[in-house]
Amino acid sequence: MTKPRVVVTGRIPEPGLDLLREVADVWAWTSDEVIPTEVRDEQLATADYAVTLLTDRVDQAFLDAAPALRMVANVAVGYNNIDVPACRAGGVTVTNTPGVLTDATADLAMALVLMVTRRLGEGERLIRAGAPWQWGMFMMLGTGLQGRRLGIVGMGAIGVALADRARAFGMEIAYHNRSAVAPEVAERLGAIRLDLDELLSTSDVVSLNCPYSEATHHLIDADALSMMRSDAFLVNTARGPIVDEAALAVALRDGVIAGAALDVFEREPAVEEGLLALDNAVLVPHLGSATIETRTAMATLAARNVVAVISGDDPITPV
Repeated sequence: MTKPRVVVTGRIPEPGLDLLREVADVWAWTSDEVIPTEVRDEQLATADYAVTLLTDRVDQAFLDAAPALRMVANVAVGYNNIDVPACRAGGVTVTNTPGVLTDATADLAMALVLMVTRRLGEGERLIRAGAPWQWGMFMMLGTGLQGRRLGIVGMGAIGVALADRARAFGMEIAYHNRSAVAPEVAERLGAIRLDLDELLSTSDVVSLNCPYSEATHHLIDADALSMMRSDAFLVNTARGPIVDEAALAVALRDGVIAGAALDVFEREPAVEEGLLALDNAVLVPHLGSATIETRTAMATLAARNVVAVISGDDPITPV
């Protein structure tokens, strides 16, 4: 009996590939560079299943190149790179990888909170540049976290995990979400639910942990930034286009807010040029889920989704 054919459009950890090879004929792109469209389409022409990365745009052109496609397994929790309605219209199942990257992303978000409030990136740049320095009482003073308010926009699993970490640093928790968190979670965290304007205007640190959609495109624009306090900080580990980067660069330059830390960018891998020269901007290259354990778990969950469908079962984490 002929095995179904799985095309993996980006390099993923071997344990994920091993699971797929048990049940399918697997072709995988093995470079860290983005797969050329012509190579991708040539392989998709005979694909039954596709495993994709967030750098893949799964649009109508992708689907047209894969006439036999039954499923797209996205190795990410977000799926803004996938035209889900087009997939559904074509009978193509879509899955993602929620849950397995919660802790890693929350860890990184907390690290960025510390970096931007304590000026750690600025300090490291000073050392590496070989600039003269001497300890002093007023050298590179940052801001402590104890008793400060963390405002979380998007109180899903990652937002809750970040809140748990922030509580350990003595922070107060406020959040903005379409629905209230479970009462026991709110009680444990001492979390209060606010509308977005009040959260922006009263928080010492605002962390973006919401999904990206048309509704959240440029959610943080010049107007939103102007609502924040001049001593407040913005952290984004969600998706880049939630923030208007050009407006953010102006706000940071002009002291509208005190600082920002970004793990994701509006036009990745490009970064708004105005941010690059600013000492009050912490910029890291989309490292939210970048641990060996987490990336392996993401790949294996995507593979398990494919294996489940090939075996006649329902997908584990459908979109």
